Amino acid sequence: MISRALCFQHMDDEPPGLFGEFLEARGASIDTVMLHRGEEIPSLAPYDFLLVMGGAMDVWETEANPWLVAEKAAIREWAMERNRPFFGVCLGLQLLAEACGGEVSLAREAEVGIGRIDITSHHPVIARLPRQIHMMQWHHAEVSKLPEGATVLASSEVSPVQIMTLGDCMAGTQFHGELTPALVDRWAHLPQYIEWLEAALGPGAYARVRREALPLMPAMRRASSAMFAGLLSGLRMRKAA
Repeated sequence: MISRALCFQHMDDEPPGLFGEFLEARGASIDTVMLHRGEEIPSLAPYDFLLVMGGAMDVWETEANPWLVAEKAAIREWAMERNRPFFGVCLGLQLLAEACGGEVSLAREAEVGIGRIDITSHHPVIARLPRQIHMMQWHHAEVSKLPEGATVLASSEVSPVQIMTLGDCMAGTQFHGELTPALVDRWAHLPQYIEWLEAALGPGAYARVRREALPLMPAMRRASSAMFAGLLSGLRMRKAA
């Protein structure tokens, strides 16, 4: 069903993680564009899946990150002209929303660490999820206006748009469902990440977040796997029709 995927990555330490594993397990090859390194976006024509990862930058920071302009144009082409499967994580969700006519702005407060997500819909993407899940949050911006045709599937106390779908084969999450234990352990060696955590949660935040996150990793993996399978089930229904 998916043979060739394209991934937009914005930081060295924000890789595809679990979603890369899920694609490869289904036999897909993945071409990753490291946008922050100046790599150019190829023609979208050969690809049947687009995965857009998170990053520390905001969608409006185009002067500091001029590649965001081309990325948003590519996402707009993908969603509005090609209408092929898409999954976005954190910044990836926000880029999809803005590229398709929505708006992104600063949230009333930063959302960092393990947080509760309330499922608010019965859409196929979240049909296999329990009514509440706990996932990793790491953002201070959020979707403040939905693009036309978008549907919200889940919310948190801080951010009303935690899972959003657009059409029958495009989805994104505000939370980070791609994380593996190895990725969480990498944070210990990244001074910028530790600084962000402590700014939001106080001194010693990394150790506390890691201690809370690691026992929840199997459940978080199951939730991410269920969402990904739900997205592909919508694609199967589209093809059957």
